[in-house]
Amino acid sequence: MKPTYNSFLFGGDWNPEQWPEETWEHDIEMLEDAHVNEVTINVFSWALLQPAEDRYDFTMLDKIVALLVKHDFNIVMATGTAALPGWMVREHPEVIRTEQNGTRHVFGGRHNFCPTSPYFRNVSRALAAHVAERYTGTPGLVNWHVCNEYGGGGGLCYCEQCAQSFREWLKAKYGTVEALNQAWCANFWSHTITDWADVVPPVSYGDGIGEAKCVVSGLQMDYRRFQSQAQLECYKNERDAIREYDATTPVTTNLMGTFKDLDYFEWAKEMDVVSWDNYPGMDTPPSFTAMCHDLMRGIGGNKPFMLMEQTPNQQNWFPFCKVKRPGEVRKLSWQAVAHGADTVQFFQMKQSIGGCERFHGAIIGHDGTENSRVFKETAALGEELARVGKRIMGSTPKARVAIMFDWQSYWSLEGCVGPTAGFSYPDEVHRFYRALWRRNVPVDFIESTVPLDTLKQYDLIIAPALICVLPGVAENLEAYVTGGGNFVTGYMAGIHDENDLVVPGGYPGKLRRLMGIWVEEIDALAPDETIDVRGEVVDGVDAKGEIVASIIHCEAARALSTYGGDEFYSGHPALTVNDFGQGKAYFVGTPLDRAGMGAFISSLVNTLGLNAIDTPDDVGLSIREADDGTKYAFLINSSNTAKQMRVPELDGGKDLLTDEVIDGLIEMKPFGVAVVELH
Repeated sequence: MKPTYNSFLFGGDWNPEQWPEETWEHDIEMLEDAHVNEVTINVFSWALLQPAEDRYDFTMLDKIVALLVKHDFNIVMATGTAALPGWMVREHPEVIRTEQNGTRHVFGGRHNFCPTSPYFRNVSRALAAHVAERYTGTPGLVNWHVCNEYGGGGGLCYCEQCAQSFREWLKAKYGTVEALNQAWCANFWSHTITDWADVVPPVSYGDGIGEAKCVVSGLQMDYRRFQSQAQLECYKNERDAIREYDATTPVTTNLMGTFKDLDYFEWAKEMDVVSWDNYPGMDTPPSFTAMCHDLMRGIGGNKPFMLMEQTPNQQNWFPFCKVKRPGEVRKLSWQAVAHGADTVQFFQMKQSIGGCERFHGAIIGHDGTENSRVFKETAALGEELARVGKRIMGSTPKARVAIMFDWQSYWSLEGCVGPTAGFSYPDEVHRFYRALWRRNVPVDFIESTVPLDTLKQYDLIIAPALICVLPGVAENLEAYVTGGGNFVTGYMAGIHDENDLVVPGGYPGKLRRLMGIWVEEIDALAPDETIDVRGEVVDGVDAKGEIVASIIHCEAARALSTYGGDEFYSGHPALTVNDFGQGKAYFVGTPLDRAGMGAFISSLVNTLGLNAIDTPDDVGLSIREADDGTKYAFLINSSNTAKQMRVPELDGGKDLLTDEVIDGLIEMKPFGVAVVELH
């Protein structure tokens, strides 16, 4: 497909407003030496651009833009609305967010606005319009960047304005309080609503149980939907202001992987290009990072995305902030490209001397020279991307497997009061994804409500912990499997409808006929407790289940594996398959450990002929394919030890980074990367 940009963007956030003007040009010259060709500016400049309600001042930003134009830089221009200025909070205190416990914030922090505040929407739109009017047509302007990391760090808002807006949102959705009561099962604990004014957001001094749970689960689900859509309206509000002056330059905002509070499938539909910020923790497995890249590619319709932020060294918010090892940032950058990134960008270009991010990594460190290890490694990476990045742009991974990532199930699963507090929805998705990543099987991410024609594009569809089955989803899945598709789901699936009410008639609810089973009970396992799983699929593997165990009765399905041990349900099915039409539906009754899940997924990969390519532990292989059929294979060593391997599928290909032809044994350095053009 046609790339979004004319060149491979390499750069990231630059905050010259934090530094004396006489240092700016030298910074730009250093960045040029590091092959940086783009900077993102004006992310947190509201107080400078609008020092008072009735006054704007673009003097400093004009100088910054002029300098970038002089040096032929690509520019990603932010709207500057990511943090409220002090005067605004002082004069309009209702503009800032209120916590679940009723505490209204005071001036400070960032991502701190109330998303339903009419005043905020008016002034943020006005600022975005002023910025767009002034800088549309600027040479090098390649992208607009609205606000920053919506929801990050600020949490949901529970102010009275949000409460009023929520009631209006509910009126539009349900029409009558009778319909609302039915949807929420509101007769529970005398919660019957007789007037819309009785609806209260899930505050902690009301129905809220912590941040994720609620006495009335439908209230919690609807409030999350409402808040996600309210913040999306803020994004659209600024985007539309930009579009009044610029009809063509792409508009985006930076997302955050598996961030819980916003339904990113909804958001991506309103974005010209998906961008996201990748900040893996020190113990984040490479498979989880790969999953996040694939998810961000997936929400955008499996098109290339922007890697808007990552760190060129330390991240500053951990209790112990380890530096990135030599080669590690290069590895992380190429991993993003391998999974669909058409840019590599960092936060930040220059390390701040003040504020809570002063120990966050940067290309230009506190030493201010080009002598640091980080600067030299960044420059080497920039040279590689400048040399080979453009030819890769526009190509995408091609997958025969799709995983459903469902924000409704995310909220529902983690909002359950019982049967366990042990679930993290992203971790359960990763449990399945990791086994496919280990076999280097490419994966697309889709939302559960995609049409049947989209489902038919895949040989295998996996829906981890799909607890909330929205209208039409079960019917589409039945049609998909009937036509020859293969579907996998399991524990906790099918239990709730779109209102977060239990579907009567036994688990897995609307999926019961497709799966051919009845789950009678769900046993919760203690954090250190496991249960043995044995049988044909996991034969020879010490497989175990954890967190929960579904006590399954086969109806049309047959057991592939059973529970071991001395529980009363020992011998009951732990893993089943149901022949449904021309396809098969698999139910995984318990969260399988790495060995068990690996055995199960490998059996499917082999049966379906999914063209797995085996590599050593911690070495990933991803392939992007261009419209002309050219394929680019990315071999990435995610470990700090050297690896040797033979990958016959790469023989004869040319490593674009070394100009060497692959022939037999491949030797990879710690965090080593090979980018191989295949023929």
